[in-house]
Amino acid sequence: MFDKKHPEDAKIAIFNDVYDLYSPLADASGASSGAENTAFSRVELDLGCGSGSFTARLAGRFPDRLILAADVMIGRLRKLVRKAERENLSNLRFLRAEGRILLSIMLPDNSLDRIHLLCPDPWPKDRHRGHRLITSDFCASLSRVLKDDGVFHFSSDDDPYFESVERVISNSGLFVPAPPDAAAEVSDIKSDFELRWLEQGKRVRHLFFRKK
Repeated sequence: MFDKKHPEDAKIAIFNDVYDLYSPLADASGASSGAENTAFSRVELDLGCGSGSFTARLAGRFPDRLILAADVMIGRLRKLVRKAERENLSNLRFLRAEGRILLSIMLPDNSLDRIHLLCPDPWPKDRHRGHRLITSDFCASLSRVLKDDGVFHFSSDDDPYFESVERVISNSGLFVPAPPDAAAEVSDIKSDFELRWLEQGKRVRHLFFRKK
């Protein structure tokens, strides 16, 4: 049941203590061939979408693709729902879920063409590094939900974190560097966080890996 004060919640799949497949991407057998999926040429996930500047522009540029917007902050998703309604973005879907659980449990195998994880919190202090999302287990989850040759797109303004993520993904043995065209079609689309860091004069680096 959604909060009547927030009608946007009717459009958000809210995974609070729910551990099941996101049904629009799965048929009754659990395969990734549901009707929602087959209506679009590709399926992409913006993981940790924030208030959705990148997500909305991605959906607007590629109306033939299904764009999943996922975040743990319900307020951010509500803003994105309103933005999608204003801009008539019918190919956006909204998920409130924690990233690890979403990728390990709630999405079907081989269901995504591309995953974007843009400027996540680097948790730079040593005592907080356990909160970082990118681990060997997370790489396995990425590989599970990506289709063959699917692409993982990551960015960060924190150089040590960027290099750590690049090392973890390379060492997983599950990915290889993606060809340049993987970056070309989204190189000019910026997330809320990247726009903020660029305004402060920070450098934001991007990497693209392709599933083996």
